[in-house]
This record gives sequence, structure tokens and C-alpha cells, in this order.
Amino acid sequence: MSDIVKIRTALISVSDKTGLIEFGRALEAHGVKILSTGGSAKALREAGVPVMEVSEHTGFPEILEGRVKTLVPQVHGGILGKRNDPAHVAQMAEHNIAPIDLVAVNLYPFEATVARGAAFEDCIENIDIGGPAMIRSAAKNHDSVTVLTEPQHYAQVLEELAAHGGTTLATRRGLAAAAYARTAAYDGAISAWFAKQNGVEYPDKFSFSGTKKQDLRYGENPHQSAAFYTSSPARFGVATATQHQGKELSYNNYNDTDAAFECVAEFDAPTVVIVKHANPCGVASAASTAAAWDAALACDPVSAFGGIVALNRTLDEETATKIASIFTEVIIAPEATDAAKALLGAKKNLRLLTTGGLPSATEAGITFKSLAGGFLLQTRDAGRITAEQLKVVTRRAPTAAEIEDMLFAFRVGKHVKSNAIVYAKNQATLGVGAGQMNRVDSARIAAWRGKAANLDFTGCAVASDAFFPFADGLEAAIAAGASCVIQPGGSIRDQEVIDAADKAGIAMVFTNMRHFRH
Repeated sequence: MSDIVKIRTALISVSDKTGLIEFGRALEAHGVKILSTGGSAKALREAGVPVMEVSEHTGFPEILEGRVKTLVPQVHGGILGKRNDPAHVAQMAEHNIAPIDLVAVNLYPFEATVARGAAFEDCIENIDIGGPAMIRSAAKNHDSVTVLTEPQHYAQVLEELAAHGGTTLATRRGLAAAAYARTAAYDGAISAWFAKQNGVEYPDKFSFSGTKKQDLRYGENPHQSAAFYTSSPARFGVATATQHQGKELSYNNYNDTDAAFECVAEFDAPTVVIVKHANPCGVASAASTAAAWDAALACDPVSAFGGIVALNRTLDEETATKIASIFTEVIIAPEATDAAKALLGAKKNLRLLTTGGLPSATEAGITFKSLAGGFLLQTRDAGRITAEQLKVVTRRAPTAAEIEDMLFAFRVGKHVKSNAIVYAKNQATLGVGAGQMNRVDSARIAAWRGKAANLDFTGCAVASDAFFPFADGLEAAIAAGASCVIQPGGSIRDQEVIDAADKAGIAMVFTNMRHFRH
């Protein structure tokens, strides 16, 4: 093959030693001369792989505590020199610069250092300089040089080396693209960390990166393509999940499962959330997840069919048996017992995910939404209202039980598409109204659904994700049977709404915090 480039000299300098020894031995077996530095050279040498230290190759020692060891012409000239350009070849010969045909470099673990909460100085020292420079040099000169930035790249290169004595242009170009993606992600992580250190939430230039976990069969619809990427550090959830059974998750499965798990993480007591099309259609807290499942399912058993189920406790056999009684797409929980896994193993179309933990509902973070020609950034909705923050605005104050149900409903409403109305009693949803263009329709639809399931709304709590702009939405909730209401307040017609509540003899509290979810 005419585009094969032989590999005679390789430079290896890796922080991640996964597969290093096997890779080095394979290169040696093919007669490749290996240059290396520091820990990589030590590991190879101890494994019996012949290695030449870079400082010996260049004739220049490592200086400044190892900060300068590869930033020399003998390295970058050997990487960047064009093998098919007579002038380059002549200059390399004149300055005694030997070609380097393969560069295997992965970078100082900056992201991991930040993730473990290291001191500022430690983070600075884990910013790699020589590594990105060599990677970028090799990727630029991919016509002549093979660049590897991840241990998983080794196998492909070794296969081609065994078959051809070198690598193909297609492989070198693919590895070059991966190399630039890695340095871009690395620089983005450093930039984001520096901005945070400087107290800048939204810098003038913003970048984010991810690692592809899975190509998906399609996106929201079959004519759309899609893939799932994870970010670092990952929150407990779909990004950290182990799938124990079932076919691959789809784009919509991922989206709905994430919505369910984020919602269930809001609650401290054993809780079950059932989600359909990213909206909760049943949520309940109880003494056990089995009891919570019964109450959550009762809210809307029709919508629950083919839904996503999330638990904030270990999935046990009793709860798994109940969930398996209807068709369910995905179950996600922090853990699952062996008995639950065995029971669900017979359900070929059901996916069981365990995440290893729960995400924090109050954890700070950034979310983004793409727009035509750009994207919006905002902080995660980590707001949480406590009983002490409630402002009673009606003549009648709520009872302790009503306060519990109002707070429960308001937390659920945070995860319902606006306009959102949630009815709840005894820590279980009775009806959920989501995504309507006006709040009164949400109130009516939520009541209609719950009553279609033969649920008793008498004395229930109702939560609104934003203020009632008119009294009609509240009046619909009162007609449904609500005895107390929780809402942000802030409308120019707040007094009109308060008067309607007082007229009906119900209690109402303001939160001064809304939870729009578009």
C-alpha cells in the first residue's frame, strides 16, 4: 500500500500506563526503537523492554523539575519534519535530528487532580505542556507520523504494524482527529477550572467536551442520528450506570431515564418515580419502595405502561415483582439485589440500570440548551424550599400534614414541564398536569387524570411551578378538592388569588421561588 508509513522510532510518554508494557514489547518485537521519559521509561525498562531516555537521545537533560524535557528541536524537529520534502530532510540531517515515526502520549491527569479536590498548586503542576505540544505536532504531521493519545488506540496500530510494518493514512488521519479532540478537551477543562478559580461563571469563551459512550440507533425519531457522551466529573445517573440486561437504550430512553432519576433524588424517604415522555406521571414516598410503587402507579396507571421507573433505594425482589407486572422500558436505581436481578432477567425488553449512587438535588452545576447558531447556559435548578421558608398568605394556616404534602408536590412540580400543576396527598401524587399553554388547563387536566383513576382529591395539596396569573387556575384546583396550595407568588393579581383562597377557606403559602422547566 503506497500510503503506509513504516515505524522505526517511537516516542512513548504516558501517565496512564494501561497496556504500556504489552505495547512496548510488541514494538520491540517489530524492531522499533523506543524513546521514553520518566515513569514510562522506568516501567518499560523494569519489564525488560529496551528504552532510550529522551535526554540521552537529545543530548539535553531534563530541567526545571522535569517541566522541560521534550520541548527541544531534536524532539519536535523529529516529529514535524516532512519526510517527502528534500529541504526538511536536509535540515534534519544538518542538525542531527532523527525522525520520530510514532508518538504515544497521554496527558498529566489534570481532570482527575481537580476532581479529587487538590490544592491550586497541585492542579497547576498537573497542567501538561510538553505532552499537548508533541500530540499537536504529531497530529499536524500525520502524513508521516502516527499519534496515539489513549491506550485503546494501541491495538489498531499493532494490527497494522504486524500486517504492513507501518500504518495507513486513514488510520493516521483518524488518530490525528482523536488527538486534536483530546487536546481541545484538555484545554477546555483547564480553561473552565481557571475561570472558576477567578470567580467567573460565564467566561467570554466557553467550551465543553464529552467522551462518546455509545452510538445510538437513532435520535428522537428514526430519521435523526444520535450518540451518548459522558462528561467529567459525572453525576450519579445514566452516565455512571451499569446496564444489567435488555437491548441498548435509545435516545428517548436516556432522556426519560435521566428525568426520572433526577426527580427521585429529590426525596429522602423511599420513593418511586414513574416517568413518561420526560414528565413524572406518578410519584410517591412511603415506608418501602414496594408501597411507594403502589401509590405512584395509582396516580396514572394508563401512562405508566411503557414508562421509566426510578427508585432512590436498592431495588429489592418485592418491588421488582410489582414493577414487572406491567410493561416497563427501564428501571434505574442506585443498586439492585441479586434476587431482583434474577427475577427481571426473564424480561428481555426491560433494561435494568444501577448507578452506584444518587445525584445531589442541590448540587451546583451548569446546564445548556442548543439554539440555532449558539447555545444557552444556566446554573442547574438546585433550588429547594423548606417549611421555614414558606410564607402563609391566607387567613387559614396549613396544618403540619398539609405542609408536608405541599412541599412534596412542589418538589415534584420542579420536574414537570411548564405550565405544571401537581396534586398530592399522603406523599403521593394524585394528578399531574404538564406542558399546557395556560395554567388553568394544567389544573383541570391533572384533576381529570387523577379522578379517572378513581383517586380521592378531598383535602389534597396542589402545587404550581409558577404564580397563578388569575384566580381561575386556583379555582379549578379548589373545585377538584384541594385544601391547600403552594405557589411562588409574585403576580400583579396575587391579592385576587389570595381572596379566592380565603373565600374557599383553604390555606395558601408562597415560596418566592419558581421552577419553570421548558
